[in-house]
Amino acid sequence: MNRERTAPEDPHTGVQIAHTEEPPLRQVWRRVVLAAFFLGLTVLIVWLDRDSYRDGDVVGIGLLDAVYYATVTLSTTGYGDITPITESARLVNILFITPLRIMFLIVLIGTTLEALTARSREEFRIRRWRSRVRQHVIVCGYGTKGRSAIRSLQANGTPLEQIVVVDPEPRAIEEANSLGLTGIVGDAGRTEVLRRASVERARAVIVAANRDDASVLITLTVRQLNPSVPITTSVREEENANLLRQSGADTVITTSATSGRLLGLSTDAPRVVAVVEDLVTGGQGLDLQQRRVTAGEVGLGPRQLRDVVLSVTRGGRTLRFDDPLIGTLQPDDVLVVVKSHVNPGQQPIGGQAAAV
Repeated sequence: MNRERTAPEDPHTGVQIAHTEEPPLRQVWRRVVLAAFFLGLTVLIVWLDRDSYRDGDVVGIGLLDAVYYATVTLSTTGYGDITPITESARLVNILFITPLRIMFLIVLIGTTLEALTARSREEFRIRRWRSRVRQHVIVCGYGTKGRSAIRSLQANGTPLEQIVVVDPEPRAIEEANSLGLTGIVGDAGRTEVLRRASVERARAVIVAANRDDASVLITLTVRQLNPSVPITTSVREEENANLLRQSGADTVITTSATSGRLLGLSTDAPRVVAVVEDLVTGGQGLDLQQRRVTAGEVGLGPRQLRDVVLSVTRGGRTLRFDDPLIGTLQPDDVLVVVKSHVNPGQQPIGGQAAAV
């Protein structure tokens, strides 16, 4: 099912690093101010040494002559009617006025130079990003599900620079860039697109595609490129959940079935729905968190903890809070707990928040 291209693409094509562009009008004003500064500095240098210049047969120049000389000199017009006649004045022209002339010209043609070097700068930024990015989370799809997943990642402490968005729509990537996210324009089901996102060095991949067949293709491609990365994917139809698991997904969330259950509960148990929504909304109210047992909790029962324990994972097996096999907590146990966001507590470690 993986679609390959006959010729490899430029690894930098489609990659958009989040950055803030200065408004064009501000850039123009900044260059005007710089040009005026260089001109004023040159006038000052010439005026302070005005007796070392000659205008025709007259030795010494006035302020207007200094402004005139600075203008024609910096603009490289150079009529030659005003010239330095002493060694000190000529040395000042060599050491100070000539560099100012160069900087003045750079300022004047700054727009052209910036346009010519923009691609080179962008490629340099992309190369630097690719050399540094690792242990990041790739979100395939920047729709409603993808944006919600990113908000949850942020609530759990994942910085924006550690999140990479992949979406075929350029406008979606532009929106992600405006929030500080790195974006990859392209189909996440293609090998070259995922390689641009450095999927080989990712710590997790979230598949939030709008179609189940796209989710299957993306999952297969990710698993081919990185056999060990945890993959969480959403599926619309419950009957496709097993297909996603067979394709390599570690966690499959059935969006339509989950929504249907909540809709059914809302008629007879609306408070249950409110609590479930609170649990899956990070950063407020009640939060679901995954963490390791602390040293002070070892030897206690799950009900003796301040946090509400929902499950205990031990030796790769997950036990419910009421399972008698739990007994007392062991040093390597991993807990899924319910915490109040306003209460102090331990922070989750390296794992993802539990999903309902």
